[in-house]
Amino acid sequence: MLNLAKLLHHRGFHVTFVNTEYNHGRLLRSRGPSSLDGLPSFQFRTIPDGLPPSDATDATQDIPALCQSTSKFCLPYFRDLLQRLNEESTTLGSPLVSCVVSDGGMTFTLDAAEAIGVPEVLIWTASACSFMGYVQYRSLIDKGLTPLKDANYFTNGCLDTTIDWIPGMRNIRLRDLPTFIQTTDPDDLMIPFCLREVERAKRASAIVFNTFDRLEHEVLDALKAMFPPIYTLGPLHLLTKQLSDNNTRPFRSNLWKEEPGCIEWLDSKQPSSVVYVNFGSITVMSPAQLVEFAWGLANSGQAFLWVIRPDLVVGDAAMLPPDFLAATRERSLLASWCPQERVLSHSAVGGFLTHSGWNSTIESIAAGVPVVCWPFFGDQQTNCWYSCQEWGIGMEIDSDVKRNEVERQVKELMEGEKGKHMKRKAMEWKEMAREATRPSGSSFLNLDEVINKVLLSPKRD
Repeated sequence: MLNLAKLLHHRGFHVTFVNTEYNHGRLLRSRGPSSLDGLPSFQFRTIPDGLPPSDATDATQDIPALCQSTSKFCLPYFRDLLQRLNEESTTLGSPLVSCVVSDGGMTFTLDAAEAIGVPEVLIWTASACSFMGYVQYRSLIDKGLTPLKDANYFTNGCLDTTIDWIPGMRNIRLRDLPTFIQTTDPDDLMIPFCLREVERAKRASAIVFNTFDRLEHEVLDALKAMFPPIYTLGPLHLLTKQLSDNNTRPFRSNLWKEEPGCIEWLDSKQPSSVVYVNFGSITVMSPAQLVEFAWGLANSGQAFLWVIRPDLVVGDAAMLPPDFLAATRERSLLASWCPQERVLSHSAVGGFLTHSGWNSTIESIAAGVPVVCWPFFGDQQTNCWYSCQEWGIGMEIDSDVKRNEVERQVKELMEGEKGKHMKRKAMEWKEMAREATRPSGSSFLNLDEVINKVLLSPKRD
């Protein structure tokens, strides 16, 4: 979202970046109290997220609860903010609100944009293939495939049912679709939320994805027949790197304080010799799973950089066995957070053990780094399936993680024949991502179209 805001600012837009109060506070703590002071033409504002105050100031919020609260409570606050911005245009000389660009899971913003007669573009921050998965939820319900009938669905094979009727997707299994359908609860709140957000997306002026045409072309072609105009603008971070405008460069979106020592440590390593391990900003695991990953990495014999967030382990501190620390001290670095784009593009990184969130997936593709996937929830399972089955850049570790399997896959990733093949495929995708974001590339040209055909279009009646 912030990368797209920077691109629009560079093209002459006056930007107001709206965050929740909770995340705004986290950004200020991670980046510094004056880090979001902004510019006259790029300012930061906040609205409440509707959740009760929490004692945990830097923990990841409960995602289903956040989805429910934003859809129920945020519209009046957002509408009031738009009104204040328009009032300020007369007192401060700033421009009137002429368009809204909103997260695809925050479609309450459509009501506010329609009320003042301006176009709204939704940015789906996950993959196009995962969006198509959510689009199928209605059909999955109608066909009786969800909610699941049996609480033992992980062992009775129903999740291995092949879904062969999704446009642009071949031979995907039920388990590979976004995981909120994996419930036996007919009153599960996430399914109606997903149904509602997908249906409301049809009211947008356009939908943009942080992907590129060649990566997801079959799914994108199918979606274009079902939704408002669709544009691929990714990888967005590659487009942002081309900006000559330094004014917005200090604005960053990391919710934890980065440890810069990661890069210096990588500088001391041989090319393609380090496994980068990071399970993203939301994934959590049990203490037992943490230990299995630790010993799998230790027994692989590989050097590794492992990011362990303060809230990675459920309800507990991330405690690693002392003998693991002793065994790996000479070839490992543990950090609480790091500048991931820089890490992935570093020559020392040869593979990525990831949760398969979309930012991590598209950043690894852009850097030409193959992956071992341990998807946690939501769209991550779909991204993992595409990485392994369609794009040829990944292998999957079972959710019931065991150290022997971690050891085997990490060794294969870094030294095996399959790992070498995955690296070649990753490098091919890297070049295609570069092509898409060059001045003549599809994503670069699509940004022009989004601006000229949608965001600068006349106000609607």
